[in-house]
Amino acid sequence: MMSRPSLTDDLARFVLPPAHFDGLSLAAVDARTVARFWGVVLGAPARDAGEGRFRIDPGPGRPEKEIVRVHPVARTGSDQSRVHLDVRLPGADPDHLVAAGARLLRRPGADPWYVLADPEGNEFCAYPAVDDRPAGIFELVVKCRHATALAHWWAAVLGGEVAAEGEAQVVRSAPDFPWDFFVFDPVPEAKDGANRLHWHVLLRDRDPDDLLAMGATVLRPPERRSGHWVLADPEGNEFCAVPERS
Repeated sequence: MMSRPSLTDDLARFVLPPAHFDGLSLAAVDARTVARFWGVVLGAPARDAGEGRFRIDPGPGRPEKEIVRVHPVARTGSDQSRVHLDVRLPGADPDHLVAAGARLLRRPGADPWYVLADPEGNEFCAYPAVDDRPAGIFELVVKCRHATALAHWWAAVLGGEVAAEGEAQVVRSAPDFPWDFFVFDPVPEAKDGANRLHWHVLLRDRDPDDLLAMGATVLRPPERRSGHWVLADPEGNEFCAVPERS
């Protein structure tokens, strides 16, 4: 006979978030070159993960979940910035990133940051150092039509609290989220095509039923090799959902 879940289990379903953050995944045609570049950004080596894939684990003193996986694809999507990273530079300019293969798209002006693109055109923002905060990634940015609703959705999934930052909404203090802010930046246009950059979450349970009940949709069920679901949030942003006890 199956045992009934304990009161603690029942309460946990309402108190604990159904998932926690587990790094990023970036699609690339030349995965090796892109991985090496992001290794420079992150200050950590890109290691061969097999089958043309690469993985960058956290560098010294960096957060545990600052993981970037780069996987090969035949063709990448056309939207290079709908999901992107913001990084702090170790100095006033991004010369070391340009030397590593970045392309400078815009210098600071009305907005006090550089806009760069990696070797395959994936855009990111680079902020000159202005204080003693460490260099590296400090926020993950998602452009979306309904920033307030989507920020609250992800706060419910990952934990944390939502606050307004100008026109954007940010999730902060989510357990295991490795950076300062998960930013939802409002734009008028709807998502068109797959994001090149997406993220992974570890599920509290063996399946994503809680996330589906909250409004996620299944894009691809688990395959034997990967063992994870590919889901989409309410605005269609793809993410991988991995059973924590798989």
